[in-house]
Amino acid sequence: MSTGKLLGDTVERVTTLAWAADSQTLFLVQEDATTKRSDLLLRLKLGAKPVEVYREAVEQFNLGVGNSGDRKFIELEAQSTDTTEVSLLPADQPQGSFRSVLGRETGHRYHVDHRDGELFIMTNKDAKNFRLVTAPLATPGPEHWKELVTHDPDVLLESFELFRDFLVVSEKSDAQERSRIYNFADHSWKTVQFDEAVYASHAGGTPEFTSSQYRLMYESPVTPSTVFDVDMASGQRKLLKQQEVPGYDPALYETKRLWATARDGVKVPLWTVAKKGIKLDGSAPLLLYAYGSYGIPAEATFSNSRVSLLDRGVVFAEAHIRGGNDMGEHWHDDGMLMHKKNTFYDFIDSAEYLVKQGWTSPQRLVIEGGSAGGLLMGAVANLRPDLFHAVHAAVPFVDVMNSMMDASLPLTTGEYLEWGNPNEKPAYDYMRSYSPYDNIERKAYPSMLVTTGLNDSQVMYWEPAKYVAKLRALKTDHNPLLLKVNMGAGHGGASGRYDAIKERAFEMAWMLSQWGLLQPGKR
Repeated sequence: MSTGKLLGDTVERVTTLAWAADSQTLFLVQEDATTKRSDLLLRLKLGAKPVEVYREAVEQFNLGVGNSGDRKFIELEAQSTDTTEVSLLPADQPQGSFRSVLGRETGHRYHVDHRDGELFIMTNKDAKNFRLVTAPLATPGPEHWKELVTHDPDVLLESFELFRDFLVVSEKSDAQERSRIYNFADHSWKTVQFDEAVYASHAGGTPEFTSSQYRLMYESPVTPSTVFDVDMASGQRKLLKQQEVPGYDPALYETKRLWATARDGVKVPLWTVAKKGIKLDGSAPLLLYAYGSYGIPAEATFSNSRVSLLDRGVVFAEAHIRGGNDMGEHWHDDGMLMHKKNTFYDFIDSAEYLVKQGWTSPQRLVIEGGSAGGLLMGAVANLRPDLFHAVHAAVPFVDVMNSMMDASLPLTTGEYLEWGNPNEKPAYDYMRSYSPYDNIERKAYPSMLVTTGLNDSQVMYWEPAKYVAKLRALKTDHNPLLLKVNMGAGHGGASGRYDAIKERAFEMAWMLSQWGLLQPGKR
């Protein structure tokens, strides 16, 4: 720091890291080059060679390392889809041994932080949507727990952050995030208030344990990315920075929360954003996006590239389909393993709802999803090709059976708990019944754009390539079917600011052509 000279210490494929208290020892988690699994914990004393501390043997688990909020402990977390184990090491004893907090119990997920000799444990034990308990550092077992945030079946406790004088919990209810602040001095709670009904907010990385200000990131479909500091004592917000979007006027657009009824009676939330004045007569072009896997929620975020679609009269909608955690942990459970088809049915039922309510029509409806969302695109195109005019499937996981049967591929064995283990017949039969590649039929399909990257290590390029080849062999329509391969990209698409913009511009131009909105020679 004093000279600016780059040290000779180098470790590749590092996914997480934490400093020990001596500022000379670094703990690093390294990803395996072949499996893409973060399975190795290293200790690096500056100027020396890295030393292996721990290697995770169970293929379903990944490691992560970090510091406790007060910097007094190094935290090592081993995590699978349904199980967590946290181990602690005093930060001032970097040569010591990690000690497991609560062991590893199948189905028990928990996260830990430390304050003033007390552990704060966010746990799903007897609490599907998690609860927050405290326990003495020396005796963290359940028999010593004291409940601070009780379990609520209608509210998902997503995370928490500890400070010297305050605690902040991030929660979700009815697909909407909220932050609540607890004051240790007077044991009071405050909820951070926002004006919009649909928005996304996340912790912004408050750096100091002693801080009285909480950094919060905020955005909505009509509000660009914004940084606030929240006074944790009063709850008052202070605007620090908002993304500048030249020429953009948020007053011209509006966002709405909608609820579609799925075929089994479950209410599925959606949000829309459009220019004000859109007629609900079925004439509007609409882009419907969704993901629906791994417990990852849909989020009502802002996109400056999306504005160019909105200005052309396009409605953008995103569905909070099952498979995410949008409505709580049960929402993920009901869209995974032997319930995976709920993800596809929720999307179809959301699309039909939008059509029935006059937001669009099948002739004006374009759908989009990537990776596991590309699986969604392939599945719904097989199930209801008549409902969609065009489909963009990005880096799509469409050859489910071959990929999940090949244990040598990255991610495969670690994802048995999400999709199922096809070496077991009930799981094989169920996965086979929805795998997009295996269920292509001789019939008419919508127009399709399938995009991938040659260097994709999560969904290899041959999945979308063989999917497109089979579609070309069997489909009976004359609609466009394009396969676009970025020869220098991986799973995340083009790297570099301008290359990423150009890539997205191509995809959006293709959609505009499908809606008949692309005018040659005009921007």
